[in-house]
Amino acid sequence: MKHRDFSLHQRIVLNNIPFKDEYNINERLQWFACSLGLFGVRDRDKSCFRVFVQLVKAGSKDEMRSSDELSEELALSRATVIHHLNKLMDLGLVVNRRSKYGISASSFQTLVERVRRDAKGILDRLERVAKKLDEEIRY
Repeated sequence: MKHRDFSLHQRIVLNNIPFKDEYNINERLQWFACSLGLFGVRDRDKSCFRVFVQLVKAGSKDEMRSSDELSEELALSRATVIHHLNKLMDLGLVVNRRSKYGISASSFQTLVERVRRDAKGILDRLERVAKKLDEEIRY
């Protein structure tokens, strides 16, 4: 996967899901995606996951995909693909360059490091505000 700078823009979703060492590569990718909250109950056909995997595959070849290419490759409507691309961009996992989409990190490990950094920033800000709130409430 090619290195692309990103920051999580809107939110960080982390789910604590048990992991089994005997998972195959597809199950590991699904676990990773579920742990990052990539799809929920409304994604019954795992179309968001499928978009994510297709972008991971393209990234491993240092390629990006247009929404039309993804729609054709995955047999999904362009509207569905764009919906999922927007969600993945909001999560900071995907970037858009000249109408092509790609994974935003150079590796899964880099992705986790960036999620950790961004989560730490959010928690640090929460801690500062909590301290001020505690001081104000105590008078």
